[in-house]
Amino acid sequence: MDFKIDAFDRKILRCLQDEPQLSMVEVAERVGLSHTPCWRRVRRMEEAGLILGRSFMLDAVGLGYPVNVFAQIKIRNHEEPVLEAFEAAVRGHAEIVECFSMSGESDYVLRVLARSIEDYEQFLRKTLLHLPGVGAINSSFALKPVKVTTAIPV
Repeated sequence: MDFKIDAFDRKILRCLQDEPQLSMVEVAERVGLSHTPCWRRVRRMEEAGLILGRSFMLDAVGLGYPVNVFAQIKIRNHEEPVLEAFEAAVRGHAEIVECFSMSGESDYVLRVLARSIEDYEQFLRKTLLHLPGVGAINSSFALKPVKVTTAIPV
């Protein structure tokens, strides 16, 4: 990456991560810049792809999804069209909140939110097992969250 960030950029990024609801005027005040230079820096970082968007962290348990499942997926056929079809299918399911292509024994690891273990079992039977190329699935249930963050250390 040729894009260089300085101390002001880092302050802006920390501020936006910690409090994404702040207006640009408030961000500028917190980092010690006036509004226009701060806005220009944010736009430059957006254009460079460093800022992907703004979001809020929601409480999955409070919203009725107390079960976190990590599903390790092995793909039968590693041809590119199969992998692309699998990845496209994964993107179409809101219950799958994260998907990583992996090295090692599993080809992919999914994090799936479910309302109950029975709910996950139905999702496994009716959806996951039918995703393109799936050969095997090993599911693990999280007992409790220890650390959950979307913050990048800047």
